[in-house]
Amino acid sequence: MSEVRKAVIIGGGPAGLAAALRLHKHNNITCVIYELRDQPTTLGGAVGIMPNGLRLLDRLGVYDELCARGYGGGMLTMHSAAGDVVGAQDFVGWARSETGYGYLRIKRVDLVDVLLEAVRREGIEIRFGVRVTGIEGGVVSTESGDEEADLVLGCDGIHSFVRKAVVDPGFVGVYSGIAGSFSIVPSSRLPAQSTDLMTGLHGMMTEEGMFMVNPCTANKDEVMWGFSREVQLPESGKDGRDGWEETRKAEVEGFREYLLKVLAKATGEWGSVVKDLVCNTSSINFYPVYRLPLGGRWYKGRCLLLGDAAHAMSPHAGQGTSMALEDVFLLSRLLEDSSRPLSQVFTKFDEIRRPRVDEIYMQAVKNGAARKKTGPWGLWMKELGFGMLVNVSSALGLDKRGYGQKHLVYDIDEVEL
Repeated sequence: MSEVRKAVIIGGGPAGLAAALRLHKHNNITCVIYELRDQPTTLGGAVGIMPNGLRLLDRLGVYDELCARGYGGGMLTMHSAAGDVVGAQDFVGWARSETGYGYLRIKRVDLVDVLLEAVRREGIEIRFGVRVTGIEGGVVSTESGDEEADLVLGCDGIHSFVRKAVVDPGFVGVYSGIAGSFSIVPSSRLPAQSTDLMTGLHGMMTEEGMFMVNPCTANKDEVMWGFSREVQLPESGKDGRDGWEETRKAEVEGFREYLLKVLAKATGEWGSVVKDLVCNTSSINFYPVYRLPLGGRWYKGRCLLLGDAAHAMSPHAGQGTSMALEDVFLLSRLLEDSSRPLSQVFTKFDEIRRPRVDEIYMQAVKNGAARKKTGPWGLWMKELGFGMLVNVSSALGLDKRGYGQKHLVYDIDEVEL
């Protein structure tokens, strides 16, 4: 089916696990996954997966297992800083009617666990605690020896070793200007009526940034909240890392009090919900949002970058996981033609994926602008703008014609090769 018989995949996150599953089952390619960590990661909060990604997870055979763990509410309700509802809409309603798939918010650890179990059921080898020290042609060197492959996939995220060592050494991530804080809170710590009010994804606009709330388990027994805002890039340390550590410490120690001040104007039922969430938070994770600039190389020799290793973007379009899945399925399709040299596979991959990635990347940048700090008048304009958008869309029937959702029905398996 393909001249590629063996692939070494660097990175055991969602992109790497999905790539191994698809290439093993569909292309009959022997896959070996190298993961730097000693065991599956428990890092990360909860990710949102849109219809275009859920459809591909179904084709991988893991959709039902994921739905049993994640929360599927697709209603977006936006609240003002005072807690009032500015507007609400089913942000995947039209896409759901077109594809049969909606929206899923799931803890990253659960996503990885389901994919990992599927990989193990297929007998795919995954080696934890492996540090790659070099790549030459198709030979991957580690501290324990060398392994040769027809294809090397860099699925190792924004700080990709494969990109730095082989594909595009000078291409590095840049800070987006937005940083986020998040936590996952057990619903048992909250008043019973609080989770009843959580009908999907909730947002609250404030002068400082955006506060978001979303259940992340099927029975809503855990709720993720996040707050994203403008934060200046620290000056100390290489790449600002030392400065970020200082900022992170300050965030953990004083963030609860700061956030309660930001939410002080929130009243009514929803005001009580967000304050209860913050007050019952025992730990807070702080992360600066980095992204790769547009452009850059995605392949060289036998190496190809997938997912964040190639095109890490801000999370504000909810498409990070789905973009990686689309990468995987396109590569799988291109490898079906055994007469196509690997160099042509990579060239065609780049030609097809680049416009789609650029489109979603810019959508994420646009959405991220809503997180920037503003004054009272700026906040009022944002609230007014969202309310008008929802009302006009409903009045003109735009929501029923796919306005703002066309990118969610995109099917990589239908793209002409």
